[in-house]
Amino acid sequence: MKTKSSYDFYLILATAVVLFVISVVCIYGMFYFKLALVHQMPSAMQVQYMDRINTIISPFLICLILLLGICVPKRLLPTMWLNRFAVTLIVVAGIVSFCWGIKTSLIVVLIASLVLQLLVLVMALAGSQSLNFEKKGYWVRLGSSLLHLGLILFILDLFFHENQTLHLPLFWITTAATVAGMIFCFYADTVNRLVRRKPQADDHSEKNQVCF
Repeated sequence: MKTKSSYDFYLILATAVVLFVISVVCIYGMFYFKLALVHQMPSAMQVQYMDRINTIISPFLICLILLLGICVPKRLLPTMWLNRFAVTLIVVAGIVSFCWGIKTSLIVVLIASLVLQLLVLVMALAGSQSLNFEKKGYWVRLGSSLLHLGLILFILDLFFHENQTLHLPLFWITTAATVAGMIFCFYADTVNRLVRRKPQADDHSEKNQVCF
C-alpha cells in the first residue's frame, strides 16, 4: 500500500506535469497567433484556429480538474478514504458527462472541490491540526489553502468568462486569494513577526518552504 507521502508526491508530480503542458500549449498558441497573423485572417479561420487549440488543451484541462478534485479532499481524508472518494468522483463525473455533457460534469467537480476547499480554508484559519499538509506552520498551511482556492476559482472563471456578473467577482477573488496565498507561503516568518505571533515548535522552518 502506498504511504501518504508517496501518494502526495505522485499527485504533486502529476499536477505539475499537467500545468506545464497547459502552459506550453498556451505559450505556443499566443506566439503562433501573433506570428501567423491569425488576427488578420477571416473570422471563420480564426474560429477554426481557436477550436483547434481548445481541442488540444481540453484533455489536460480535464485532467487538472480531476486532479484538483482529488488533491483538495486529501487534506481531510486518510489515504484509504481518499481512494474511495476519487473513484466515486470519477464515476459521478462520468454519469453527469453522459447525461448532461462534459462541461457540466467538470463544473460539478469544480464546485465539489470549491466546497471542500472552503472547508479546508476555514479549518486552516482555525488552526486545525487534523488537516493533512506536507509542510507545517500556520501561515504556510493558510497560504497553501488560499493558493488552491485561487486555482479552483481561476479554472471555474474560465467557464463563466462570458457572464460579467460572475466573471469580475471571480477574477478579483482569485487574484486576492492567490496573492495572499503566495505572501503567506513564501514570507511566513515575516508575517509571523508582523502579526506578533509567538513562534511555535514547527514554525521555525517555514521560510522558503514550497506549498502543496
